Amino acid sequence: MAQPTINQTNPLTKFMRQPKIYITLPSGGNYWPKNSIAIPENGQLPVYSMTAKDEILFKTPDALMNGQAVVDVIQSCIPNVKNAWNTPSIDLDMFLIAIRIATYGEKMEMTYTIPVIKEDVDYEVSLHQFIDQANSIQWVEQVPIDDDMIIFVKPLNYKHMTTISQRGFETSKIMQISSNDSLTDEQKNTMIRDSFRSLTDLTTDIMVSSIFKIKTAEGDVTETRFIKEFIENADRIVVDTIQKHLTDLKTRNEVKPLTMSTTPEQQEAGAPASFEVPINFDQATFFG
Repeated sequence: MAQPTINQTNPLTKFMRQPKIYITLPSGGNYWPKNSIAIPENGQLPVYSMTAKDEILFKTPDALMNGQAVVDVIQSCIPNVKNAWNTPSIDLDMFLIAIRIATYGEKMEMTYTIPVIKEDVDYEVSLHQFIDQANSIQWVEQVPIDDDMIIFVKPLNYKHMTTISQRGFETSKIMQISSNDSLTDEQKNTMIRDSFRSLTDLTTDIMVSSIFKIKTAEGDVTETRFIKEFIENADRIVVDTIQKHLTDLKTRNEVKPLTMSTTPEQQEAGAPASFEVPINFDQATFFG
């Protein structure tokens, strides 16, 4: 039997995955470090369906917890992404929704519970509406402080988001352990104090990670260590202004809940005429 040459093209190539949909980045390609993504001239990234290996990754708890599963699947299904750890938060939902559509189609079955009467209802939702929402994201990076200072903020990337999530989870576990009756009051107080300190540090780290430049009358500052020192010693009003801006951006750009209506019969039983159902793109359930 003839041996294949090293450069021979696989005759099964045409039967392999092909792009199912194309997407544009809500970030417009901004906030991606160099060499992290290859954006085509037309700005549209091809999205492929998940492989069997990708689906297994989303069922591996450890890989989901540390974020590696999401990184591997994004890079598998959107090959233009070279380092998914650097994905800005405003692009992440777009990626996950697009991969879900490419793999399972634009419809997704979900179950919600009607308030008061606690009745479960199955519902089919079109994911394209969330693609449209993602495309409408706007990021305002300038935070004016006064005539002498402007803070420039960027979305957190997926690496930062994962680290923050893990630290928050660890802190919540410590808080739960501190309620153990077998611990002395001194031990509980120490654990609670450490937890609050950890939460304070976490809040500071989130803000520092979100700032990429501070413009002053004396010049621009971009070094992280200087920015961190400034945030740790800044006037409370300055920190509150930055935090409010980041919170407003998060609220403005997060996926909007669905508004559901109830039947006259359900309303007679005590259900409200309408209510909101939050949409969660948690990887453990969204691809389950």
